[in-house]
Amino acid sequence: MQNKEKRIELIRRAAEMLPLAYAPYSHFQVGAALLGSDGKIYTGCNIENASYGATNCAERTALFKAVSEGCRSFQAIAIVGGMDGEITDFTPPCGICRQALEEFCDSDGFEVILARPGEVKTWRLKELLPLAFSGDNL
Repeated sequence: MQNKEKRIELIRRAAEMLPLAYAPYSHFQVGAALLGSDGKIYTGCNIENASYGATNCAERTALFKAVSEGCRSFQAIAIVGGMDGEITDFTPPCGICRQALEEFCDSDGFEVILARPGEVKTWRLKELLPLAFSGDNL
């Protein structure tokens, strides 16, 4: 995805999710905006739980929402986050989210867009999850 305007839109939509995050324990709010190959944007926020293992990240919230609505192919995801919703640094996806994205994304072409004030960086999923485990390993 080479479209700068689309990247900016994804970052904006991810930031709009920060106030919706449920983070009463960590106070670290995360928002994500996932671009489907159909051009639709699916958003998500992190949802914590007192049983920490039941917590769901923003990236997986967006991904699961998209998959549950029938989208199975994706171009890019933008992720932003910070304490009490204040974006101060990049918020990269955790390992579980990287693996979940690997299931539905072309890791060579799928872009992970991270933003902090005044700076945007983009990586390919393959760069963030080298030697990924996939259905080809089964």
